[in-house]
Amino acid sequence: MIAMERYAVNRVPDLVYAIRSGKPLYMDLYLPQDAPGPLPVILWLHGGGWRIGDRRLGPDLTRFFAEKGFAMASIDYRLSGEAVFPAQIHDVKAAIRWLKAHADSYGLDAGRIGLWGSSAGGHLAALAGTTGGSVLEEESGPSSDGGLWTSDVQAVVDGYGPTDFLQMDAHRLHPDEAASDAESSRMRAKPTRSADADSPESQLMGAPIETCPDRVREANPITYVRKGLPPFLILHGTKDVPVPAHQSVILYEALRDSGNEATLVLIEGFGHAFFNQNDLDDREEAPEATVYTANQRTEQITRENIRVFALIEQFFRTHLMEA
Repeated sequence: MIAMERYAVNRVPDLVYAIRSGKPLYMDLYLPQDAPGPLPVILWLHGGGWRIGDRRLGPDLTRFFAEKGFAMASIDYRLSGEAVFPAQIHDVKAAIRWLKAHADSYGLDAGRIGLWGSSAGGHLAALAGTTGGSVLEEESGPSSDGGLWTSDVQAVVDGYGPTDFLQMDAHRLHPDEAASDAESSRMRAKPTRSADADSPESQLMGAPIETCPDRVREANPITYVRKGLPPFLILHGTKDVPVPAHQSVILYEALRDSGNEATLVLIEGFGHAFFNQNDLDDREEAPEATVYTANQRTEQITRENIRVFALIEQFFRTHLMEA
């Protein structure tokens, strides 16, 4: 195998991509130096249940994947304690438009943008991917967010993101079934139900989810699935307690049944938030996974040992660099 060239990376921090109620929202850019351009862009969306976290929460974006020739971007978006849904998806779409509007200034390719999200960020990535450039847009965005550019993207990676909040409790694993990683152990110690008033999902909605089913439907990426969406790669651990793997299954099935290109990877024994483990692919034994691949309503199911970050890199390379 020929080794991929690695590039030095220049981080450009604290770029203001939007202003909300007088408060700036920031983006950091990671730019590979001397890589052939214009550069494809991957926008990272952090997790944290929509209520904690910032643009620095996640994997090492220099390693994944700026040094491999991708421009990486990471944003802060409004958390649920500051603004309820749909504020978060408005921010994501504003960031996509900002990247397109400022592409020439940073050597970016406005026509090759991918989304990569973790947990709550996975939900936002999937929602932005299924709603395209016209649905769930602000009626009038701030001038700094990219003007008339659309928020369409070319590829989506959804890591263990919620989809239909009203189905989560019915499919949730018992805490004793959780994986042994630190995040799963923390959730085991303090179990929660999505229907609870203080759950991340209810706080995002601004009310207990069972009292606002129409708003929950509006936040569900599956609501907007139709033919012609960008390719999706969906990854989920089979021992995920906070977000049951069923959430990814139903998103994949909706994409498949609508004739879209989608891949679902269910990783045996994995819990939640594994994108935060930078050494995941460095371990001697690659985890086993069931991989469902759909294209034009045909489906292939295989059992494979996978390297998570390598799989994501190849997905983006295929759809942002080679397409």
